[in-house]
Amino acid sequence: MSLIEANSSVKKCATYNMLYWVKTHTPAPVLRLYHFILAKLAVFSYGNPSRKLIVIGVTGTNGKSSTVQFIAQLLTNLGHKVGYTTTAGFSIAGNEIENKMKMTMPGRFYLQQLLRDMVRAGCAYAIVETSSQGIIQYRHLGVNYDLAVFTNLTPEHIEAHGGFEAYKRAKGVLFSHLTARPHKKINGIDIPKVIVANSDDDHAQYYLDFTADKKVTFGWQEHSSPDYLFARYLERSPTKTVISINGETFVSKLHAGFQDKNALSAIATVYALGVPIKKCVQVAADLKPIAGRFEIIDSGQPFTVVVDYAYEPYALKALLSDIRALKPKRIIGVHGSAGGGRDVARRFEIGKMAGKEEDIVVVTNEDPYDEDPNIIIKQVAEGALAAGKREGHDLFMVDDRMEGIFEAISLAEEGDAVILTGKGSEPVIAVAKGRKLPWSDKEAALLALKRLGYTK
Repeated sequence: MSLIEANSSVKKCATYNMLYWVKTHTPAPVLRLYHFILAKLAVFSYGNPSRKLIVIGVTGTNGKSSTVQFIAQLLTNLGHKVGYTTTAGFSIAGNEIENKMKMTMPGRFYLQQLLRDMVRAGCAYAIVETSSQGIIQYRHLGVNYDLAVFTNLTPEHIEAHGGFEAYKRAKGVLFSHLTARPHKKINGIDIPKVIVANSDDDHAQYYLDFTADKKVTFGWQEHSSPDYLFARYLERSPTKTVISINGETFVSKLHAGFQDKNALSAIATVYALGVPIKKCVQVAADLKPIAGRFEIIDSGQPFTVVVDYAYEPYALKALLSDIRALKPKRIIGVHGSAGGGRDVARRFEIGKMAGKEEDIVVVTNEDPYDEDPNIIIKQVAEGALAAGKREGHDLFMVDDRMEGIFEAISLAEEGDAVILTGKGSEPVIAVAKGRKLPWSDKEAALLALKRLGYTK
């Protein structure tokens, strides 16, 4: 490293430390005012770009990133230029940008910059994964949404919001914000305000009760509501999945049931934009799996390796259901949990579910932030121990994530399934004082397989 590079590194570290100190020592009301003012300044600085785009906001607990990317695929396949922002990454008219921020919604200025760049690239649509934490920091404030999409709601980020009802209401702000902003006219066409909601979820009605020009619902339970998309499986096996939506059928190329649910969210959204259901289903047949979401890693090994985000209990439950459908001999899971005070209660629950549902559990580092990663690992492992696992026999604690993944894969035998959870396609690991270290679960799995002699 040169002297210039070393000085630059020191300056970056000092900046991280200063920002971290300011954020942790500023009273909450002052921080909220700070976020509000930044949002207003960002819109002004970038010329309010969302007024020139049809903006789709996707919120919920699980499946937001996948739903956003599936909507983008569908609209692109229909011939439109599209931009999006997600936890997994950003895209501007097909130009992919890694999200190394460890934030679902980018900061106000960067979000407005992305929207402006979408306009300049000729995008007609912007799809914004809209998180409850982004909302309470006013990151949505400078965005004029046209469609608000609700995927589902499960207990998550409860500590950050002060309870489940507060978490639920925070997401509701997107739906009240939808009609609080003026209607647009783009290319001479009036753009309606639309709500799209998963009616299978117990909390859907709360979001459907907000005002909108049009409301579209979707689900896997049959009923006769107007503008309802009813999906059902005509055939489902490890080798073929055939889905019917309102009588129109297609063969899904996706690998997991929860991906089919996310795809239905996307199809309902495109239908809500005015695309006939027959056409929606036709382009849905070309949907491709999302990186880091039930992503199968194949180096010619005689067992299955899957990378999936599944960072909380409900997502892990869905992942395990789809893994069991593959009928593996054994399930070997790699798990962890985020630090930084994020949903501490879920650590035990993740370990308990893994301990109950999996044959071998490896607990390792995930995103410790400023917490001691070994304490987090022990808290997850306590759940597995409570479910009957024995340390050193079918439970292993490995503080280095690379070595944890290698441990799991090295234990796999023919016919087994290894699941790597918690990171998905995230390109960094978040550690102390705001630092982010480059990372890839996929590359780690490929390296572990290579160490074992598998190089397809």
